[in-house]
Amino acid sequence: MFVDQVTINVKAGNGGNGMVAFRREKYVPNGGPAGGDGGRGGNVVFRADEGLRTLMDFRYNQKFKANSGTNGGIKGMTGAGADDRIIRVPQGTTVIDEETNAVIGDLVDSNDQIIVAAGGRGGRGNIRFASPKNPAPEFAENGEPGVERRVKLELKMLADVGLIGFPSVGKSTLLSVITSARPKIGEYHFTTLVPNLGMVKLDDGRDFAVADLPGLIEGAADGVGLGIQFLRHIERTRVLLHLIDMSGAEDRDPFDDFHKINDELRKYDEGLLDRPQIIVATKMDIPEAAENLEEFKKQLAEDTTLPNQPQIFAISAVTHSGLKQLIIQTVELLDKTPQFPVKGLDDLETEEDVIPENVPDFEINQDEDGTWVLTGQRIEKLFQMTDLNHEASLTRFSRQMRGMGIDDELQEMGAKNGDLVQIEDFTFEYVE
Repeated sequence: MFVDQVTINVKAGNGGNGMVAFRREKYVPNGGPAGGDGGRGGNVVFRADEGLRTLMDFRYNQKFKANSGTNGGIKGMTGAGADDRIIRVPQGTTVIDEETNAVIGDLVDSNDQIIVAAGGRGGRGNIRFASPKNPAPEFAENGEPGVERRVKLELKMLADVGLIGFPSVGKSTLLSVITSARPKIGEYHFTTLVPNLGMVKLDDGRDFAVADLPGLIEGAADGVGLGIQFLRHIERTRVLLHLIDMSGAEDRDPFDDFHKINDELRKYDEGLLDRPQIIVATKMDIPEAAENLEEFKKQLAEDTTLPNQPQIFAISAVTHSGLKQLIIQTVELLDKTPQFPVKGLDDLETEEDVIPENVPDFEINQDEDGTWVLTGQRIEKLFQMTDLNHEASLTRFSRQMRGMGIDDELQEMGAKNGDLVQIEDFTFEYVE
């Protein structure tokens, strides 16, 4: 099954907790703190793999988690860091943050990789908090939580040439003749339900990838038929082979078909019409095709709506006539055609663009029952890195809140002695 869009959850590993320990060596009186730091949590890394062609692996496995770092040890030993979680995706995969719609990365070349979720740093052991005022601290720091996020994966196939046209114009047949691909071929519409990819190799060593896309119909850009489900796969192509059935089957007008397909491309993305097109007149082995082709050429020459007159190649996939000339012209056109920007990557914001400025360290709201609720990325992270099992650690967290101005803010908002203050699932009493 071909899958080209999925949404998954990723969670980086938490940092290991710092250790509370003291030296217990013979003949060393009053041994000081000796608790080591925790190890770093593993990152979640996406890596492009040239052996993959679909996102099918993510359809039934949508949660990926990296391991957490190891806790710190005695004698100042740092815990082991966790290995990164490597997730392999097909080349041409764009990774987008679902919440912000920001592009995290676009994996095009083999072994391209990005860190999608960063692992948390290890918590500091009590050896890190020793000072002249407190030479034997009895608290350590929990590890930093790893980043957790929900991301969208969109696959846009890597092909140099795209085959476009109405159903049953011969796209799959052409692909099977000029490459070793074996797409499904049938004498009925919509035989091709998923994009097929093949490689054309010339005797001089040059080659190019061809994508056979499911047949478009009028209204495709608005969701008719297969709709825009596979139009995105044209976005990475540099040259379009526009196949038109010249046999006149089903009383179709070739010139009318040509404009209808281009209209659908324009509706989806006007930039697609900037790609050079070669018109491929198919089924020329049928007697009526030659006469229809001459009429098509006349209509095309009189068409003033086209910025450039595309080249026309008449072929027959059955007799193989015209295929060699078509391939040579296609590869020569590819040699002088640059890459085109992928739709959406320029429009969508990157993560650097969507990072909000001057985000407050905390926010205070009051529940219906009168409880003051603390929220905010920084204060929540400090709380998660606080070891609630040690009184000294709670005292340190209290000092951190006071230094951030939370006490003053609560007082200004009317908090009184004995009021309850909540942060995540932890509740304590406010004291002036």
